[in-house]
Amino acid sequence: MRLRSLVMVLCAAGLFLLTGGPLSLAQQPQQRSLFQLFWQLPAKPAAQPQQPRQRAAPAVRRRPAAPVVVRDDPVIPKVDVAHHIVVMGDSLANLLADGLDDALNNRPDVEVVHRAKPDSGLVRTDFYDWPKAVSELLAGEQKVTIAVMLIGLNDRQPIRDGDTVQEPMSPRWLELYRDRVDTLANAFAARRIPLIWVGVPPMQNARLSADLVTLNELFRERVEKAGGHYVDLWGGFVDAENRYAATGPDVSGQPTRLRLGDGIHFTKAGARKAAHFVDLVIRRIIEAAPQNNVIALPVAPGTGAPTAPELQPGGVERLIDQMAAGVPTLGLAPALQARPLAGPIQPLTGEAAPSEQPLLASIAEARGQGDAALQLERVFGQGIAPEPMPGRIDDYRWPR
Repeated sequence: MRLRSLVMVLCAAGLFLLTGGPLSLAQQPQQRSLFQLFWQLPAKPAAQPQQPRQRAAPAVRRRPAAPVVVRDDPVIPKVDVAHHIVVMGDSLANLLADGLDDALNNRPDVEVVHRAKPDSGLVRTDFYDWPKAVSELLAGEQKVTIAVMLIGLNDRQPIRDGDTVQEPMSPRWLELYRDRVDTLANAFAARRIPLIWVGVPPMQNARLSADLVTLNELFRERVEKAGGHYVDLWGGFVDAENRYAATGPDVSGQPTRLRLGDGIHFTKAGARKAAHFVDLVIRRIIEAAPQNNVIALPVAPGTGAPTAPELQPGGVERLIDQMAAGVPTLGLAPALQARPLAGPIQPLTGEAAPSEQPLLASIAEARGQGDAALQLERVFGQGIAPEPMPGRIDDYRWPR
């Protein structure tokens, strides 16, 4: 027992000597204990002072630059308006005017004037009196080059004739309605203003379409009698069986919807298609109208007003001689001498006036004589190609 105690004391003393006394590791950090020597514990890194985090600046998003739009349509210069197209009628005429704005967009000298009145017609003069409106239009300051009328959609209503009321489409009703059409057509004819009366297109309602066929025939007869123009839209808005069609080809030939869901009014493409038929007549009238430009025609010598000295033969040379006094005169070449403003007028139709010297006396003289005539006959008459010449493109022989 004593021996065991002695051994424990000696072991404790040796362990004390090996550890280096009671000094703590905190006081002598460079010394290591026996436990650390054998197990090699990793030393804890010294605590670093925590720095405040810096917030990253928010990224600034730049707005993308606006795309550059390059227009393919040419820039049309502004010019004075010379032609005023006044469109009148009901709601269909209002859509037709929008289509004409698009159709005549390439004509800056043409203006489309919107004078349509929705829900109007020739029957209910108490709602809108078109004969009175036309009289005020012609007497006012509005310039009217061509008048366009599209009406009749709202006219299937009774007409009061004195103490009686005439039912729509009856014989007496058609007579009264015809007189009102004549009043409008004759008002423009008296002012010599071209009138284009546009027929009403077919409707989805079969009964309404049947009555509109009768009205369109009346429009055609009375307007053409007064010297106006009638434009038929019926064929552009029906199918192969002559029935109402809500869809069909537009002005570019692509199938699209031409009528709205009510079966009456146009879509934008339908209004543009209706305006296409009217636009053709408008352009034809404008081109046929006399222009203000005056073309100088040649005058025979000794007749008419005397020409300016500088336009007479030799006048240019005389002016140069007067300006360069004392300087030798340099005559101009014959091609640069003064010539008339225009040559003789040749008719485009009919037989031309006989000239003193014909262009060709005969075919034989045109072909020539000698070897040239034989060569022409061989090539153009018999169809035989000429012999290839050295160096020419038809010479396929290899050089020797």
